[in-house]
Amino acid sequence: MKVLLTGAAGFIGMHCARRLLERGDEVVGVDNLSPYYSVELKRARLRELSHRAFHFHQLDIADGEALRALFVAERPDAVLHLAAQAGVRYSLDHPESYVQSNLVGFANVLEASRAVMPRHLVYASSSSVYGKNTKLPWSETDRVDHPISLYAATKKANELSAHAYSHLFGLKTTGLRFFTVYGPWGRPDMSAFLFARAIIDGKPIQVFNHGDMQRDFTYVDDIVEGTLRVLDKPAPYAIYNIGNHTPVALLDYIATIERLLGKKATYDMQPMQPGDVKATYADTSALAAAVGFAPSTPLETGLQRFTQWFRTYHRC
Repeated sequence: MKVLLTGAAGFIGMHCARRLLERGDEVVGVDNLSPYYSVELKRARLRELSHRAFHFHQLDIADGEALRALFVAERPDAVLHLAAQAGVRYSLDHPESYVQSNLVGFANVLEASRAVMPRHLVYASSSSVYGKNTKLPWSETDRVDHPISLYAATKKANELSAHAYSHLFGLKTTGLRFFTVYGPWGRPDMSAFLFARAIIDGKPIQVFNHGDMQRDFTYVDDIVEGTLRVLDKPAPYAIYNIGNHTPVALLDYIATIERLLGKKATYDMQPMQPGDVKATYADTSALAAAVGFAPSTPLETGLQRFTQWFRTYHRC
């Protein structure tokens, strides 16, 4: 089928596009190549997607007219919407980026989809919508009415908007709440990349809440597998967690990276940051029931693949 994939130069977007191409789909990639982090890294990801069935358009989803024109011209069978302004901490100082990309951009994706009515629109939500929910593991049936960052609020708004379009226009939509994704080609602002870079350079790593944190780290290949299985199975409206269902203590996570790199880190202990939470933990039973899959890659395996890529990409 023909899949229109926004955020094609992003971390998860590149991996999804590559898997779609490998299985024989046509991919229409969209990305604005935002300078939020290294544009060269994004271009390197796009070079990994060199394929006769991959067609790239540099386009900002906040440009509703241009986005609609592309949808109408391409008439995709399915839409995988992964473009967004990411990052909780960045949203504290740059709210306008989140309004344009995550609110205006998402509304434009919904309107463009309504114009062509693909068989399925799958979009990236986030585990951050759970906010200060203290009941673990987090389930899709939990209340998510109290986001503690603008980023989380925009993702919750996406879910509500998608529900309205599904109800009003019959647009089949599924939101995926991703839990702390890591792996090769990851974002430089995420923990695996930040920790590996600092450890190799001999610089201190910032450890928030003095290390008293847990994250449900999820390997990118598992994210891709779950995402594509969902894409292939349209539902009138759905939301699923995609996480490893195995919370890992932050200090154990760092110790694993140290061991794989063969070098100890210097810790800079910091208090909890605004908008952050102490623990994340995904209940993935709904995903498993719907598509017969739930992430399970062990942390050691995933981080080994990440550190091997990191050393190769950075020649270090």
